[in-house]
Amino acid sequence: MNLKALAYKLRQDAVDLICAGKSGHIGGDMSVMEILTELYFDQMNVDPKLAEDENRDLFILSKGHSVEAYYAVLAKKGFLDKEDLLKRFSKFGSPYIGHPNNKLPGIEMNSGSLGHGLPVSVGMALAAKMDGKERRVYVVMGDGELAEGSVWEGAMAAHQYKLDNLCAVVDRNRLQISGNTEDIMGQDDLCQRFTSFGWHVIDVADGNDIDQLHSAFEEAKTVKGKPTILIANTVKGKGSPVMENKAQWHHKVPTKEEYEQIMSDLKRAQEGLENE
Repeated sequence: MNLKALAYKLRQDAVDLICAGKSGHIGGDMSVMEILTELYFDQMNVDPKLAEDENRDLFILSKGHSVEAYYAVLAKKGFLDKEDLLKRFSKFGSPYIGHPNNKLPGIEMNSGSLGHGLPVSVGMALAAKMDGKERRVYVVMGDGELAEGSVWEGAMAAHQYKLDNLCAVVDRNRLQISGNTEDIMGQDDLCQRFTSFGWHVIDVADGNDIDQLHSAFEEAKTVKGKPTILIANTVKGKGSPVMENKAQWHHKVPTKEEYEQIMSDLKRAQEGLENE
């Protein structure tokens, strides 16, 4: 499967979902797509036919506002029905709400209250260790989310309990709803910061590059005695100049003209990658 091209197809699905539901955090959906694609189609032991398998890997989207990307991936993987999703997303009474809902197949945790994903993942990874399970636990956070103190409590606990079955990812797109993360709550050197908390740190220079992500996740599997974090340097709104690196696209529904240009850009990128 050509995961590079697939990520751009899934971006189109996420944009269609946002337009159908008239709501969505489009910028972060675009920045996180390669991370989710690599995890679900290459790294994780998950199967919609074995959704309750006790040995499955666990995933938490801590930056739960990027749920449209997550839904697109889950639908492609077979956990959700794409047509039903498009018809009912963000509608009254629908289970397809604007943040992950664990009443849906394949979703382990309701998320969206930022700062909760890493601490819960620590609990999941510790439980797996105590139960002697081989499963791995993955969690994706936003960089703006790192202003939450609970993240750092979780980081300390993960090191204390030597959770080498835990792999976290920071979607380091450097933008949040209020603007640039460095202006709002400076992150400084995240590699140095997590290293000081006792984590194995992998700096992914291009977090929208499938090959670099693949190498980083494979490296994480070899680490013993400590948790691993990928600092994935991504582009908010990745895929179209209409959206890229623009804070106002944190939460936005494209106009008809913007939609046409965005979809044209995404299809062109997909086709180029399919022909490589």
